[in-house]
Amino acid sequence: MDFATILQLLDSTVRSATPLLLACLAGLYSERSGIFDIGLEGKMLISAFFSASVAAFTGNVWIGLLAGIAASMVFAALHGLASITFRGNQLISGVAINFLAAGMTVVLGDSWFQLGGRTPQLVGDGRFRDITLPFAEAIADVPLIGPIYSELISGHSILVYMAFFFVPLTWWVLYRTRFGLRLRAVGENPAAVDTAGISVVRARYSAVLICGVLTGIAGAYLATSLAAGFNKDMSAGRGFIALAALIFAKWRPWYALYASLLFGLLDAVGARYQNIAIGEFVIPVQFMQALPYILTVVILAGFVGKAIPPRAGGEPYVKER
Repeated sequence: MDFATILQLLDSTVRSATPLLLACLAGLYSERSGIFDIGLEGKMLISAFFSASVAAFTGNVWIGLLAGIAASMVFAALHGLASITFRGNQLISGVAINFLAAGMTVVLGDSWFQLGGRTPQLVGDGRFRDITLPFAEAIADVPLIGPIYSELISGHSILVYMAFFFVPLTWWVLYRTRFGLRLRAVGENPAAVDTAGISVVRARYSAVLICGVLTGIAGAYLATSLAAGFNKDMSAGRGFIALAALIFAKWRPWYALYASLLFGLLDAVGARYQNIAIGEFVIPVQFMQALPYILTVVILAGFVGKAIPPRAGGEPYVKER
C-alpha cells in the first residue's frame, strides 16, 4: 500500500467518522446527565431528511442545516418529555423515536417529492462545499507534510471542522464549567444535586436538547455534505455505532474522538476494499459491507473491558417530599 492510498483511506476515515463523532458527543451529553438515548439514529435520520428537504426548497444549505437541527431538537424534546417529565422507560422512548423517524421520513418524502422517499439532488448552494485551507495548494508539493495538509487536513466541509472543534469544547464544558459539573453530578447522584437547590429537570432537559443540536448537525452532514440529498434510511445504523463508540470511549470526550476515528476507519476499509480475491476465493461484497458492524460487536465484546456508565443513568428521578 503506497502513501497516496494511505492518505485516501485516512481521508475516507475522517469523512466517515464525522457523523459518528457528532452523534457520540451528543450521546455523551445526554447520558452524562443520566438520560440514556438510543434514539440517536432516529434524530440523525429526521435531521438528514429535513435539512435536505429545506435545502432543496430554498437552495440554501444553511437554512437546511437550521431546519435539520430544529427537527432533531423536536425529537429530543419528545424524548425528554417521555423520560424526564413523565418518567417513562428511556429505552422504549428511544426505540419509538427511531421507528417514528424511519416511517415519517419515507411518508413525508414520498408525499412532498414523489421520488420514493428520496429528496431531489442538491446542487450549488444547496449543499456544503469542501473548504481549501490557507496555503494548501502552495505546499502541496512539499514531501510528506504537503500531501498530509493539502489532501488530508484540507478539503473538508465546514461541518467536519466543527465536529472536531466540538471535542475540546465538550471537554471544557464538562470539566471546566459549573454547568458541566452540575451535569455530571446529575448523572451520578441527582438527589444530592436537588438537595443543593439545583434543578435536576432543567439540567437533564439542557443535556437532551444539546444532544438534539449535535445529532441535528450529524444528520445534516449526511444529507448535505457526505451525500447530495436524502435517501431512505441513510443513517444506516450510524446512531447505534455511535453508541458503541460512546461505550468504548467510556463516556469521555477525547476517547470519543479516538473511538469514532477507529469505527470510521473500519467503515472506510469496508467501503474501499471490496471484491477481494484470496486465491480463487472472492470475498463477497456483502461481507465487506457488513465488516464494520461485525468488528463493532467484536470490539465491544472483547476489548472494551469494564465500562461503567453514570450511576443514575436510565433511572427517572422522583423528587422526595
